[in-house]
Amino acid sequence: MTTRDRLLGLTVVILWGLNFLAIRAGLDQYPPFFFAALRFAVIAVPVVLFVRPPRVPLRWLLLYGTGFGLLQFAFLFAAMNAGMPTGLASLVLQSSAPFTVVLGALLLREHVGPRQWLGIGVAVGGMVLIGWDRAQTATLIPVLLTLLAGLSWAFGNLGNRLAKSTEPMRLMLWMTVVPPLPLFALSAAVEGPTAGWSALAVSVTTGQLWGLVGLAYIVFLGTIVGSGLWTVLIARNPAGVVAPFSLLVPVVGIAASWIVLDETPSVLSLVGAAVVIGGCLWGLGTTRRSAELVRPELAAVAPVARSGQHHEPVARSGQQHGPVARSGQHHEPVARSGQHHEPVARSGQR
Repeated sequence: MTTRDRLLGLTVVILWGLNFLAIRAGLDQYPPFFFAALRFAVIAVPVVLFVRPPRVPLRWLLLYGTGFGLLQFAFLFAAMNAGMPTGLASLVLQSSAPFTVVLGALLLREHVGPRQWLGIGVAVGGMVLIGWDRAQTATLIPVLLTLLAGLSWAFGNLGNRLAKSTEPMRLMLWMTVVPPLPLFALSAAVEGPTAGWSALAVSVTTGQLWGLVGLAYIVFLGTIVGSGLWTVLIARNPAGVVAPFSLLVPVVGIAASWIVLDETPSVLSLVGAAVVIGGCLWGLGTTRRSAELVRPELAAVAPVARSGQHHEPVARSGQQHGPVARSGQHHEPVARSGQHHEPVARSGQR
């Protein structure tokens, strides 16, 4: 991952951390499923009218939209409406990171190095520490609902990855077309067909606009900017490399809830947040050398695997026998110092 991508990842962390304050403002005025439907409908209508669909298989777009959009926010908003504290919700939702790494390794066979596993394990340990300290403020059902939201996000990440779109922003925008109708239907069935619209009318006529301010933040900064950058990152980096960034979101979420909502964190929560940051920095600091290790028994006959993207060995001598691969493109093996066409084991194992 490049330095630019790391900075983009940190930008997403800040936007999504503050997003929980906007969600709380909206849920204080609107029913949860209606509010979730509204946040996507505001984007989906102009997307359908003015944005060309991405050239990706429909099944992966549906998986992305269902996991990342429909299920994640249905479960999350229901959890927060049922009493999940804002700061704790921002923490538990980031269970999507280990879910994504495990699903990516099992289903997509993406390479996850020992250092990444260790860093994620340390960060998850910090999340558990914060969750254990704050669990006294939340019942079991909201916590389980938020964990389901994290699992749904992970499946959405896999749909994004499998789509292999060369137009990640267009893919993200069309993802928002999937959730609105199912969420409006769910709202009508569970909350009543007029409950959400009545709440919206009341907020406008009485001038209580904080819910709409929260909606505007979620739509433009949380979804279009934040999710757009996330889509770009996960489209050009392995899921296991991008996912740990989301572990930093609860640090911002807890701090923002402390400042704005007076949800004062304990010393133990702050220690847990520091552990999360340390784990993420360690896992994301994986060196290029460790990312290019190959299994010893395959090193002599197989090309180097770099984070799950397969290509032929790269020239070291500057003498090229084929085009150099960039970003997963294939090229031919090149001789090193007069040795012709033998794959190079970069880990030192042959």
